Amino acid sequence: MTFWFLLPVVAGLSLMLTGGLRHYALARSLIDIPNARSSHSVPTPRGGGVAIVLSFLLVLPLLPVLGLVDWELVKALLGTGAGIALLGFLDDHGHIAARWRLLGHFAGAGWALFWLGGLPPLMIFGHSLELGWFGHGVAAVYLVWLLNLYNFMDGIDGLASVEAICVCVGGGLLFALLGLEESHHSEGIWVLLLLVCAVAGFLFWNFPPAQIFMGDAGSGFLGVALGILSLQAAWVAPQLLWSWVILLGVFIVDATFTLLRRLLRGDKVYEAHRSHAYQYASRRFGRHLPVTLVVGAINLFWLLPIALWVGGGGVDGLLGVVIAYSPLLLLAVKFHAGELESKV
Repeated sequence: MTFWFLLPVVAGLSLMLTGGLRHYALARSLIDIPNARSSHSVPTPRGGGVAIVLSFLLVLPLLPVLGLVDWELVKALLGTGAGIALLGFLDDHGHIAARWRLLGHFAGAGWALFWLGGLPPLMIFGHSLELGWFGHGVAAVYLVWLLNLYNFMDGIDGLASVEAICVCVGGGLLFALLGLEESHHSEGIWVLLLLVCAVAGFLFWNFPPAQIFMGDAGSGFLGVALGILSLQAAWVAPQLLWSWVILLGVFIVDATFTLLRRLLRGDKVYEAHRSHAYQYASRRFGRHLPVTLVVGAINLFWLLPIALWVGGGGVDGLLGVVIAYSPLLLLAVKFHAGELESKV
């Protein structure tokens, strides 16, 4: 009963903190002013994602006290999540050179992997593959890429919040599918529920048309937190890593396809742009809401069933990723991901 009482507390705390942060941003002139590289047209306060971070991390340590979660997972999320959020907060208020941000990102990934035990064995076509120290390096790159792509994909109202909620719901259903919801091995499910509530409180203010933006602190935190939870799930059952990669498919495909296309063209990839597929789509429809809702629908009605199929052992994980990503790649091409705007 105590845990279920925490859920509305987290949601309410996030809701109130976001409102307070909006007033703070307005008072300090922390406003995103629309420019040629923006996907919005109205000056809007930023930095509201701090509410997600605070409401989630303040309550998280209660879970091991209640015997629901091991301290190792909490330490991974607390240390890495707080560090990444602080780095993003400082960048929101000024500017931190890209090399120092990247160094901080890898330091945060290293902290999380220390407590998680590194990369779990990969299940590929029925064979368990141990990658050793190379695997730990792959896991660090994975966490840092999720962190950054989540920041790249937080460009229109409600998108990053809806993505996080859908992925967390999917992750919880995977535990239920395996019959682990009442097991000690299902500790991630309690964390997922808390994160859903923290994001939901913020989404009240961020739903199109947004009254406040998430900012780097919130988007980076969500990206790395979801990455940590995906690795924790894979330690429970190796095929779940593939399921999580499928659940995150919309963000992974759009961000990775766009980045590769810009790299091949010789663009400075660290410069702001608006050439992601979701940004072209929002301009085509003239509003953010249809794109955000369609992404939610893709998550729930396409990616989630395939993730559950993989999680239940119905299909190999790598093959499931190929099946799930194929139409997403077609959509990325259709909506000109990575193309120069002048050519579209």
